[in-house]
Amino acid sequence: MYLSIFIAAFGGGALRGITGFIKHQFSYKNVGFNLPYFLGMVFISGIVGVMTASAFNINTMFAFIIGYAGGDFLESVYKIIAKKPEIYLPLKDVVAKQ
Repeated sequence: MYLSIFIAAFGGGALRGITGFIKHQFSYKNVGFNLPYFLGMVFISGIVGVMTASAFNINTMFAFIIGYAGGDFLESVYKIIAKKPEIYLPLKDVVAKQ
């Protein structure tokens, strides 16, 4: 039972990570694909999903949903604390740092 909840929560978080990465890729022009970064972000999103879902006593379907929403929750908290509308740097700042 716990293994299926773990897998569902990790899958929800990983799906959120993939969705966010694809959104970022299509939001800007000339964004390269970095496989280690991509895999790292998907893994971290999965772990966030598991940690968020572990706070609740739920079934497998809700673990997936909470795992997906956990990344959004943390992103919203970051935006509130940092007082920034986006967690990504504007493209002009990224180019200027290079």
